[in-house]
Amino acid sequence: MISFDIRLSKIDDVRKFVNITSASCVDVDLAAGRYLVDAKSIMGIFSLDLRNPVNVQIHADHKDDEAKKLADALTPFRI
Repeated sequence: MISFDIRLSKIDDVRKFVNITSASCVDVDLAAGRYLVDAKSIMGIFSLDLRNPVNVQIHADHKDDEAKKLADALTPFRI
């Protein structure tokens, strides 16, 4: 698993983030406190408190190259 913190401070950031994660075949979650949502779900993301950083969890097993590509694509959101 690849894990790192990001900040989604604008609605446009959330839209871009979902477009990037949805284009990947890798499972991705966002964790905020005790809440865990699918990172490909715009409604799930908006249910989180986005005033604080959230943690991206990219679940990679046999798709390591794809997971690394996804992590690189999400670099603009990292804090």
